[in-house]
Amino acid sequence: MHEKWFLWIRDQEIPARSEEFFTVMNPATGEELCQVARGRAADVDAAVQAAAEALPRWSGMPAAVRGRSLLEVARRLREVEDELALLETLNNGKPLRESRQDVEKVAEAFEFYGGLADKLFGATIPISPNYFNYTLREPMGVTAHIAPWNYPLRLALRSVAPALASGNTVVLKPAEETPLTALRFAKVLAEAGAPPGVFNVVPGFGPEAGAALASHPRVNHISFTGSVATGVEVMKRAAQNVVPVTLELGGKSPNIVFADADLDQALEGTIKAIFTNAGQVCCAGSRLLLEDSLYERFLTRLVDRTGKIQVGPGIEDPDMGPLISEEHRQCVLGYIRLGQEEGAKLILGGKAPTEPICQRGYFLEPTLLTEVPNWARVAREEIFGPVLTIFRFRNTEEAIQLANDNPYGLVAGVWTSNLDRAHKVAAQIQAGQVYINDFFSDSVANPFGGYKRSGFGRERGVEALCHYTQVKSVCIRLKD
Repeated sequence: MHEKWFLWIRDQEIPARSEEFFTVMNPATGEELCQVARGRAADVDAAVQAAAEALPRWSGMPAAVRGRSLLEVARRLREVEDELALLETLNNGKPLRESRQDVEKVAEAFEFYGGLADKLFGATIPISPNYFNYTLREPMGVTAHIAPWNYPLRLALRSVAPALASGNTVVLKPAEETPLTALRFAKVLAEAGAPPGVFNVVPGFGPEAGAALASHPRVNHISFTGSVATGVEVMKRAAQNVVPVTLELGGKSPNIVFADADLDQALEGTIKAIFTNAGQVCCAGSRLLLEDSLYERFLTRLVDRTGKIQVGPGIEDPDMGPLISEEHRQCVLGYIRLGQEEGAKLILGGKAPTEPICQRGYFLEPTLLTEVPNWARVAREEIFGPVLTIFRFRNTEEAIQLANDNPYGLVAGVWTSNLDRAHKVAAQIQAGQVYINDFFSDSVANPFGGYKRSGFGRERGVEALCHYTQVKSVCIRLKD
């Protein structure tokens, strides 16, 4: 691995104007991984300038040619899958198989949007016999993408792919904890034939590079994934320039298990919903709602199954890797203590594992909390770690009430063999995605986004293209 990584502007690795670097850590060992150039406002300005200058060439290119470039990106991503997956695991900590899945999902996104690039159709509007009215879909321009650390490659590029497909250029600010795969991807895109300046990466800290990017007057659209508090700040800065934003923010997602569910399937789905990526997932099923008649037997099986989860360094491909940092681990541990103070019962986990292989990194045992009051902070706030809060309900109406009694509305899971009930519950749940007898059904074709404080706009699917294009109406008066 390189000891030092640099900014990526105009298809070149360049140092930051300040010539400063910051340290990137390996969360599995607590050791330094490398040094990365520290971008600031001047570097953001250079990247936006490069993107603006590349825009006429990229947007003026035949859409089918742009699409072929994105299809080539998908092919090349699969060629370097092992390299990217290893880099992601070293930088983020997640198990190696999850990192490989992330690379494949990114490749699928570039295939999907590469195929849609020449299918951004306008429409004709029959307003009058004397007029010919039609619409065009045109790119927004320079798009800014501010990405989180939990899925560094996947969540950054799920918005980059539709932006590029629709003719926009890009400036990406990856999370300061996990900038490496974004910088490596930049070379993949360049090798696939994208002109210089179409894709630029400025690593750095949120209050410096992120704030400068969100405030830049030449940015025409902002995509942000992260916390509600930061999302509000991004929206405030965007508003100063009247720039539209797509926000995918936090979640406190309910996972509802009815007594008639396939319990084997529901158990494995519950484990996946909360402990994937060590619970560091915006749409994690962090609130488990169990029907009264199955509560005790499901809980017994859940404790047994959770206790068998193997925790360790991602490079060893365990069931669950470390948290992203010691600071974040202490935050999650603080929530576990708070939950107990609020009346919850800790029945499993709640501490760092004792195995020798876990002593140097930021590891935490999978944790189960029962008897959680619905008013408690651990029931209402996003913990962003391997902590499952468990509730019980008497009937369908109470399940829906509990599920919706939360400020977030990103995802919900429903487990039942009653298809009629599944449809009725899905219709009443306040969430952008409702999964029936599954969790994390995450096809790139499936639009993804939140209700309430979980944000607005949609990533993925055909719907995402709407955010990266603007409609122009052309009206021609015909001769009488």
